[in-house]
Amino acid sequence: MKITAADVNKLRKQTGAGMMDCKKALVESNGDFEEAVDFLRKQGQKVAAKRSDRDASEGTVIAKTTENGKLGAIIMLNCETDFVAQNADFVKFAENILETAISKKPADLEALKALPYMDSGLTIAEKITEQTGVIGEKVQLSSYGTVEADKVVAYIHPGNRLASVVGLNKDGNYDELGRDIAMQVAAMAPVALDKDGVPQDVIDREIEVGKEQAIQEGKPAEMAEKIAMGRLNKFYQENTLMNQSFIKDNKKSIKQYLGDAEKGLSVTAFKRFSLS
Repeated sequence: MKITAADVNKLRKQTGAGMMDCKKALVESNGDFEEAVDFLRKQGQKVAAKRSDRDASEGTVIAKTTENGKLGAIIMLNCETDFVAQNADFVKFAENILETAISKKPADLEALKALPYMDSGLTIAEKITEQTGVIGEKVQLSSYGTVEADKVVAYIHPGNRLASVVGLNKDGNYDELGRDIAMQVAAMAPVALDKDGVPQDVIDREIEVGKEQAIQEGKPAEMAEKIAMGRLNKFYQENTLMNQSFIKDNKKSIKQYLGDAEKGLSVTAFKRFSLS
C-alpha cells in the first residue's frame, strides 16, 4: 500500500510523533491508522523502559485556578533536558494535563494519571509513555496538588521552573494581594502556615541542631536547651508563612500584611513546587 504525505501528516498531527517515525509506523501497519498508533505507543514503551533510570530533573511547573477562583491546581511535568522543557509542544502537553486536573479534580497523582488525556483514547499515564517515545527523553508527571478555599490565587514564576497556589479564607477583590502571598510562598519556601503546622520531626531536628551548636559555641550544657528553643522561635519566624517578613515590606509579617488589608483575613493553605 502506498503511504502518502497526507497520511503521514495526519498521523503526525494525531500523535505528535516525528515525520519519519509516522511514516515507519504506517509502513509497518500497512496504512492502518489504529495499528500505526499502537506501533508508536509500543515504541514509546520501549524508549520509556530504556530511559527509566535516567534523571528527569528538568521540566515545567505550572499552576492555574478555576474560573470562580475556588480551586487551584499545580503540577510538575519532568523531562531530561532544558531544551525539551522549553519546547512549546511540551509546555502545551503540561497545560493540557493541568486543564484535566482542574476540570476533573482527581484526588491524587495516581488518580490524575489514570484520567483520559483529552480525546486521544489514552490515559494521561499512557500518553506520557507515548511522549517519551516521541521526544526520546524520559517524561514523568512527578507532582500534583490542589488548594480549595474561598479565594485561590496561582503564581507561575517566569521560566516555568517554580509555581505556587495560595488559598485565602475570604472571597473578594484579592487578586493582587493573593498574588503577593503566592509570590512570597514561591520566593521564601515556607515549610508550613504557622508553627502549629510544622511537623514534629522537623521541630525535634531543629532543637537537636540548636543544642549541638550551643555546646560547640562553648555554652554550658544546662543552657543549651534554652538557647535551642530561642533559635527554634527564629526558625518559626523564618520558615512559617504567617510569621515570615513580607518580601515587599520587611517591617511587616505576612500576618500583619493580611490584617492590614482586612481584619481576619488569613491564608488557609498553600502548595509550592520547584524544579531546583
